[in-house]
Parts: sequence; structure tokens; C-alpha cells
Amino acid sequence: MSAQEFDVVVYGATGFTGRLVAEHLLRTYGADGDVRWAMAGRDREKLKALAIELGLPLNFPLIEASTSDTGALDALAHRTRVVITTVGPYQLYGEPLLAACVRAGTDYVDLCGEPNWMAAMIAKYETQAKQSGARIVFSCGFDSIPFDCGVWFLQQEAIRRFGKPAQNVRGRVRKIKGGASGGTMASMLATLEAGKRDPNVAAQLTDPFALAPRKLAPQPSGDVAVHDADIPSWSAPFIMAAINTKNVHRTNAVRGYPYGEDFTYSEMMLTGDGAAGEKRARAAVSQSNMQRALLAFAPTRWLLKQFALPKPGQGPLKEERESGMYDVLYVGDADDGRSLRAVVSGDKDPGYGSTSKMISEAALCLLATPRETTPGGIWTPAAAMGDALIDRLVMRAGLRFSLEN
Repeated sequence: MSAQEFDVVVYGATGFTGRLVAEHLLRTYGADGDVRWAMAGRDREKLKALAIELGLPLNFPLIEASTSDTGALDALAHRTRVVITTVGPYQLYGEPLLAACVRAGTDYVDLCGEPNWMAAMIAKYETQAKQSGARIVFSCGFDSIPFDCGVWFLQQEAIRRFGKPAQNVRGRVRKIKGGASGGTMASMLATLEAGKRDPNVAAQLTDPFALAPRKLAPQPSGDVAVHDADIPSWSAPFIMAAINTKNVHRTNAVRGYPYGEDFTYSEMMLTGDGAAGEKRARAAVSQSNMQRALLAFAPTRWLLKQFALPKPGQGPLKEERESGMYDVLYVGDADDGRSLRAVVSGDKDPGYGSTSKMISEAALCLLATPRETTPGGIWTPAAAMGDALIDRLVMRAGLRFSLEN
């Protein structure tokens, strides 16, 4: 038994995704089982109401801590082995809790897909995290576990089969079904506002090595229509590539370049083969270019705030989450012409139904990961936990990792 009172504290439990995390922990591990967990947030009354709704015991531990209360966050961090935080946008609310975990040497996982904030936190806290022993793991949801771990899975198999990693990997989203939440929209708006204040943010968003210590081989842009003759299909830009590619390259870097220093990675969405597939791909490129141009204008940001978008704390209905799914193909090409295919799929809505399970299991997997192999520092999911995380996601989170002929 560890000295800390809890194994896991879910911070932001009354939010949309935080509640789903609490539901998963309760359903999978119970309220008083082997996993000692608690719920935390800024409003004790809301936490009490949630505990009643979930049917938790009357004495279930609830922790009140505002993101502006450093003392409360420090106390929280000292009480647990790992913090799960779903409170975003992280660039607005995330740093105080991350800093508290770094000071306490407490492990931390989040759902961040905001590379400008992640880059700033790496620069500011990585050395301190190494010193305190805190293991900070960003992007433990749909961005970027299926993609980061999908590349890891393929590359481990390539090394076993070929004796070396695939020099080039293509991630291709074949199917995806799910809705958006207010938290995702709020993070997008926060990033747009950050870009308005700091021109360097735009450069970070387009740089695949923004989270890695140095740039390596030139990378595919992912912004043009591409015909993958060997799949066969046309491919178009995929909105999550802007964060996933950065995490994939950081995994390669922090683990000492197991994918090689000439490794390239692209991530796109399949649109089908033939003339119809090409038409859809080119239309998607045009739409993507138009969206980027429109979002550069302040009036567009104002409109996004005013009209038909979910508010923070809102998201897809249970029926939508249950009927959601995703299927991602990875094609790895070795420098001698040999190739390998892998598939990652999930059984729920990617952003919420699946994400809530992924971050929960990532937190518990991190607790079981020896510090000899993953010491204090700022990590990606695959770099921190590798094969152990993949095994746990298959067993507990409804994901499937497989090879394909």
C-alpha cells in the first residue's frame, strides 16, 4: 500500500468527460475495491450531487479545489498517486494543477490536444518533473492514444519481422462516427485566441516537431489530396493530425529514436478510390483551406462563441456515444520495399465514450509502470507505457490492435 490516500483522483468530475471517467471507474473497479479513487472539482455541492446520481456511498471521498487555489491543489496532489484531469481548455486552466503535481512528484494524465500549451509546459516544467519524479502524460484520449500507440504497435512488429522499423508510416482514418463536445470547441477557441496574441502559435500548430527536441527528416504536409495506390484510396486532411503527428514524433524522440532519425509520418482520412474518391478528397482539401482562412478572422471567432455550438460541459447523448466507433489503418514501409499493415479500432464514440475509458486505463497503467523504465518527466502515452498500455486498452477499454494482410 502506498503512502498516498488515493491511487487516482478525477479532477473535473462534474464536467461532461469527467463524469464519464467516474462512471467507467465505478463500473469497472467499484467504489471501494482495489482501486482507491476520489472525485475532485471546484464546487463541492456539484460533487455531492454527482455522487448521489452515480449511487456512490455517502462517505465517498470528494475534494474541493479550485484551479486558482494553489494550496488546495498542492494538498490534492499530495493525497494521490496520479491525477486524471479533464478540466480544459488546458491553456486557460491546466497549469496550476500540473505545477502542483510536478512539485509533489505526483503522476498526471490529461486529454490535452493544445500543442502550443504542451510545448510551453515542456519548456517550463520538464526539468522539474525529472527532479521530483512526477510523470506528466499529455493527450491520453482520442488525441492521441489510438494514433501514438498505433504507430508504436506497428513499429514493434516491424522490428520483430524486418529487424528494423518502418522508415515511413501512413495513418489513415477509414471510419469514424461520433459527436463533438463543448470542451473541444472551447479548446479550439482558446487556441485561436492564443494565435491572435502570439504569432508563434501558428508556427507551432503546423510544425510536426513542435513537441520534439529537434527537427529530423522533412515530413509530408497532409494538406493536399493524396492517392494511396496500395490501399487503394484517395486521402484528405484529417483534423486531429495537427496534434497526433506531434505526439508521434515526441514518442520517437524521448525513447531515443526507435523509429529511426529518418522516420516520416503522415495522418489523413480515406475518401475512397476512383473518381468519386478523388472528388471527395479535393473537396475536403478546399474546405480545410477555407476553414483555416475563415478562422484567422476575429469576427469568425466571435460567431463561434455566439451560435450553435455546444457549451463546456455538454456533449453527445448516450445513444450517440454507444453507437460511435472508429477504425484507423496504419501502413508501414521499410526502406527495402517491405511493408506492414496494422489497424486500431474503438467500440465507442471516439471523443467521449472511448476517450473516458482510455484516460482511465492510461492512469492506472502509469501507476503500474516501473519508474526504472519510465522515470519522472513529460511523456506521451506510447513512450511512457508502450506495450503494457496497448494490452490494457484491449482488455479494459474496448480498443483492438491487429495486423492486416
